Amino acid sequence: MSKNFFKVIRAGINTTFQDLGRNNLNHIGIPTSGVMDKRNYVICNKILQNDLNQPVLEFAYQGPRLVYHGNPLNISVSGDVNFKIIKNKKQIEGKCYETIILEDGDEIDLISTNKSVYGYLGLGAEFKIGFSWNSCSINTKANIGSNDGKKIQDNQKIEISRIKELSKKKLDHINSKIENIRVIKGTNFEYFSKESQEKFFKKEFSVTKLTDRMGMRLEGERLENSIKTNIKSEGLVKGVIQIPSDGNPIIMLADHGTIGGYPKIATVISADFDKISQLTPGSKIKFKEVNLQDAETIFKLYEMETNNIISKIL
Repeated sequence: MSKNFFKVIRAGINTTFQDLGRNNLNHIGIPTSGVMDKRNYVICNKILQNDLNQPVLEFAYQGPRLVYHGNPLNISVSGDVNFKIIKNKKQIEGKCYETIILEDGDEIDLISTNKSVYGYLGLGAEFKIGFSWNSCSINTKANIGSNDGKKIQDNQKIEISRIKELSKKKLDHINSKIENIRVIKGTNFEYFSKESQEKFFKKEFSVTKLTDRMGMRLEGERLENSIKTNIKSEGLVKGVIQIPSDGNPIIMLADHGTIGGYPKIATVISADFDKISQLTPGSKIKFKEVNLQDAETIFKLYEMETNNIISKIL
């Protein structure tokens, strides 16, 4: 065993290893998976001066409590996360978006996310984990990825290698606001009555508790399908919005199935996926239509904004 490792005291809720995912495997039923909030993932790695696709621990709502054993190590936490560092039984309030040095015997307690879902823990080192199709990303529904495709468990040991030279980096804040969730009309948009099409863009929908890395169920005014409530199964992409027979939308997220038989009313644009992934149950969503050209322009602006944020890391 490596002399550098974490001992998991509390695993937290849905704590998994993630990176940018695996591409071009939908034809054999393997979804992309990968991190839910790409911007926070990228910032976490950039603060640590890591490669863009370096694996991190992603957690939902409550993160893990870990004891570190080994040589001094830089870590970084991104997202809106409440956490503490415990050194010699003394608790220190953790700060997101900056490097923190852990020494032998130190603990990190990722207590909770604040008005959001996902947070990230990155290392100035490498997790000693396995890869499937060039990605560590765990899909617990299919048992694919590192850690035998399973969530992190209590009392597990997480080995670490290639510890980098310690450094001090931080980012003051992130401020990015999107008023509405922007979408492109789906391939089955015309299946829905004119009234339902108008409702989709004018009414609010609520995020339900039936939400995980696979999909997000919404509820609101019922959307009526005037042609077919089921279709022949077709390929799905991340962000596509299906409407089952109950008339309530389901948004496909990172671990979505690769095919589905519900009509598709719209698709969330890539630039808005980070925001939608962080919406907690009870949050309100209002959709706004954009065309493909606008979506491409907005994505370029999203990447420019991300690069601008990264450039402010000191």
